[in-house]
Amino acid sequence: ADDDLSGTVLAAGLRAVGDGVLSRITSVCTEAGHAASLTLAQLRDPGEFRLASGPVHVTENPSVMALALRRFGPGCPPLVCTSGWPNSAAVHLLRILADQGAVLRYHGDFDGEGIRIAAYVLDKTPAVPWRLTAADYREALTRTSRGPAVGRLTAAPWDPELTPAMAEYGRAVLEETVADLLLRD
Repeated sequence: ADDDLSGTVLAAGLRAVGDGVLSRITSVCTEAGHAASLTLAQLRDPGEFRLASGPVHVTENPSVMALALRRFGPGCPPLVCTSGWPNSAAVHLLRILADQGAVLRYHGDFDGEGIRIAAYVLDKTPAVPWRLTAADYREALTRTSRGPAVGRLTAAPWDPELTPAMAEYGRAVLEETVADLLLRD
């Protein structure tokens, strides 16, 4: 199917063991300090793939991954980027990583669409929210003097206070605004 090749997901810092295609691709890219663009076909037929345990951080925006790769290079911690709404490849990779024992920690934009994306990721995978509470939103507001409107808001199932806080302030906070905090984690 065309989706097997057109659906891709970005991954960096995945230190895998095994001789399968997924292990080999992620290892070569990690050692070089690059992101791997993984196809759904590669994820559906990963071969031998075992991941070192620990958290895998998941972001919505490729710019955060680019910052992490610039800062950490070959030492980049495990990171997956959904590039907005996660496609089948992104969901498949997150499930593979969770099956390997990885704790998935998800962060995205503080806007209406970002909240819907986060809710989708948390529903379709075992990911947990990462710096995505009402308190995190209020703290993020102090890092920027302006932002676009939050857009159409829906409930954030993981924090009932988040959507009301966003409605009160009316300002979106893009993930790049808090990238320094995310990279510190």
